[in-house]
Amino acid sequence: MNIKEMLKLADNIVFTQTGQHLDDLQAAILQGTLQRETYKEIAKNFDFSESRIREVGAELWQILSEELGEDVNKSNFRSTMGRLIFSNISKEVGAVGSFEKDVVAIGSFNICGQSIKPPDIPNSPQPNHPEKSNSKPSQTPHQDLSEMPELGAFYSRTSELKTLKTWILQQRCHLATITGISGIGKTTLAVQLVHQIKDEFEYVLWYSLELSPTFAEFQDNLIQFFSQSEQLDTPLNYPLNNGKSLSLIKYLQKYRCLVVLDDFHHLFSSGEFAGKYQPGYEEYRSFFKQIEQLSHQSCLLLIGWEPAVALPKVPQPKNAIFSLQLTGLDIAGTQDILRDYGLPEIENYSALISHYQGNPLWLQSVALQIQELGESVTDLLPDNTILLPEDLKEILDQQFNRLSTIEKQALFLLAKEKEAVNLASLLEKSTLEGLDLLNALQSLLRRCLIEKIDNFYTLSPVFRQYIT
Repeated sequence: MNIKEMLKLADNIVFTQTGQHLDDLQAAILQGTLQRETYKEIAKNFDFSESRIREVGAELWQILSEELGEDVNKSNFRSTMGRLIFSNISKEVGAVGSFEKDVVAIGSFNICGQSIKPPDIPNSPQPNHPEKSNSKPSQTPHQDLSEMPELGAFYSRTSELKTLKTWILQQRCHLATITGISGIGKTTLAVQLVHQIKDEFEYVLWYSLELSPTFAEFQDNLIQFFSQSEQLDTPLNYPLNNGKSLSLIKYLQKYRCLVVLDDFHHLFSSGEFAGKYQPGYEEYRSFFKQIEQLSHQSCLLLIGWEPAVALPKVPQPKNAIFSLQLTGLDIAGTQDILRDYGLPEIENYSALISHYQGNPLWLQSVALQIQELGESVTDLLPDNTILLPEDLKEILDQQFNRLSTIEKQALFLLAKEKEAVNLASLLEKSTLEGLDLLNALQSLLRRCLIEKIDNFYTLSPVFRQYIT
């Protein structure tokens, strides 16, 4: 099977999905990938910029993934095509036994002089000699994921994951935010996302803002990461930028970068409405404005409890900024959590899931308490009792202590209402000024501490129990 035939098969797949055949650039990228060339090498060989090669490559992998119903990327394209080829051979032969016989006889097939081993076939004999290949491994992008948490259990976030990948890889957004209440699964979602898309970028960095670094500290750390990585690719006898580091935005313009900023809310003030920067941290606002408005090929992903006031909450013109406010897991995901924590047969699990709003961390805390005390503990308590284990109370304390005085007063007002209440009723019962109450409700919605359904406001059962 030579390159021409491989490209013909890929062309058929792309045509089925898009109605268009491969153009010259797409074919060049696939040809280079089959020859184990890096994006940089493909760009050089076919006289295109590396960023353009990466952009078109990302579009190609997405097309192939959608048509084949599986994740296809630069790393697994060769093996995917090989599997498809041998699958077609199997169908043509018409019998597994004769297919295995042909595979043993073939041993490997050849692409431009490079030996490729066929996929393993159950119960078939394998050659006892190692595969020989003159190909070189693909170049690994520069990545610093030392601050990224380990990927734990990933529960039922397929649609959110697809949305983020579309924003970042297809729509090439400059900045994306994932916000939501503590424990809802923001960081877990982001870790899964990074694992899936990191190879589409030249530089990938996960950076925690938990210690509230000043903008100068943040900028220096990122420039150091970029400049040191860049020097590794530069010959010793070649001066790099005349010995000077670029500014941070220049690196983001020069390379295709993915920068994840976790615990974004630590840049904001406690005791204020959501998203107000701490004194002395306003330079971050200017930087994010640059990210939004200037031309570049990178993406910043911000993760936190609340969005910045200055960042829009809806998609902007030219797809510069997108925001995802994460809500609770669906029934299937929450049932998986209860099952993993030893509560596979708990009664009234739907009420438990509803009370804790599908929040993975909240459910884990409560499930652990029920498991330790015995499942019968829920039968001995009054109906609709909301359990608040100490570790869950500590989590809620952290969120509550960030609130402004006006927000706390609005929460106490809502906690007195047994049913959802409209704005007119709240204004009538509140001692707050009308504008103060409106601002408090808006801020609480941004923090995901209250819900608004058809112009009626309410507290979650957990927060109502905590407040009262």
